Amino acid sequence: MFENLSERLERSFKILKGEGRISEINVAETLKDVRRALLDADVNYKVAKTFTDTVKQKALGQNVLTSVKPGQLMVKIVHDELATLMGGTATELEFKSRPSVILMAGLNGAGKTTLSGKLAYLLKNKKHRKPLLVACDVYRPAAIEQLRVLAEQIEVPIYMNLTSSDPVAIAREGVLEAKSKGYDTVIVDTAGRLAIDEELMQEIAAIKAAINPDETLFVVDAMTGQDAVNTAKEFNERLDYDGVVLTKLDGDTRGGAALSIRTVVDKPIKFVGTGEKMEALDVFHPERMADRILGMGDIVSLVERAQEQYDEEAAKKLQKKIQKNQFDFNDFLAQIQQIKKMGNLKDLASMIPGVGKQLKDVEIDDNAFKGIEAIILSMTPKERTHPEILNQSRKMRIAKGSGTNLQEVNRLIKQFDQTRKMMKMMTGSKMGKMMGKMPKLPGMKF
Repeated sequence: MFENLSERLERSFKILKGEGRISEINVAETLKDVRRALLDADVNYKVAKTFTDTVKQKALGQNVLTSVKPGQLMVKIVHDELATLMGGTATELEFKSRPSVILMAGLNGAGKTTLSGKLAYLLKNKKHRKPLLVACDVYRPAAIEQLRVLAEQIEVPIYMNLTSSDPVAIAREGVLEAKSKGYDTVIVDTAGRLAIDEELMQEIAAIKAAINPDETLFVVDAMTGQDAVNTAKEFNERLDYDGVVLTKLDGDTRGGAALSIRTVVDKPIKFVGTGEKMEALDVFHPERMADRILGMGDIVSLVERAQEQYDEEAAKKLQKKIQKNQFDFNDFLAQIQQIKKMGNLKDLASMIPGVGKQLKDVEIDDNAFKGIEAIILSMTPKERTHPEILNQSRKMRIAKGSGTNLQEVNRLIKQFDQTRKMMKMMTGSKMGKMMGKMPKLPGMKF
């Protein structure tokens, strides 16, 4: 995500390296490169020009402090303007009524049905709401079945009417179903359509008029670049939606849609899809995205994802086990499963400042933990609890049962022993006490 843009911007800032001050000449040269980088990332031409003109105006109006180099100052200005370009601050959903109705609209192939499931999962697990999914795509073969399977997977109820071919009536029925059964949120999945399909565009407008949603979200594939922006503009003229959801932001996207859509359509990006898993939907934070574009990582989002998996009681029990040197393979397996729930491994690594650039050409397999899990699950309950009993014959049995070899089993046991020793040292050292006295970041629970 944004890898090429990040590299190009970094190269642009190097023009100012070694300069003692910001001048009209070196700023013009730098921003010429910045504009090219934005255009190559498929950012709208007018947006790119306005952006660089604003940055130039602000840069020339700055007095460079002796402690701040011109390149660093330019990065700061570009960062702030990128954040402003994408909306400035995060925009939350508004729940005005009960039930609160969310209407999903978008093009064919944008991933709208999957997104409806992801949104239901997010609202249920992070916002503690009681959502109901409503299947109104009566045209695409198996669309209703796809939503039903997703609803079952995330344990969210779904309203379907398999005898009706009227999406407007089904949407109304779904809202009535939510009212009668006490659901506080209704997510209405509609058929994908083309902006030029007049009949379907009238239909989605009729659904909106019938159910009067609190939020109408336009779902768009980030990989389509400026096409996404143009389509968003056409849809907005017909629907006047409340916000945009960008899907497939983890794919080979140049970032043009994310950087252009707010300015062109004047509607906020509310969520971004960052993977195939149901939990891979994030609130869009413009400042954090600007951090990532400029290679600064995104520690706040990383901490938030960790906190979502953080169980205070379980953590206390684990700490006691570590102090008594009783950390075992069951605990090791539980920690791996928590990491997996946090999302795509390469995406997580890219949130650490400086790491994203290093991993540009490195493939990180999301199945990297499978071999480790297979080895641990091939152990008996006693072996997991008491790793010290693992002799040669037991290791050979485990290797055979997990589809690995003796060398891999020995390597895992060695790594486990090293991890356990390091944990023991950390909890018993002065470092642990010092960590306890450190000021916490806002919102941190640990």
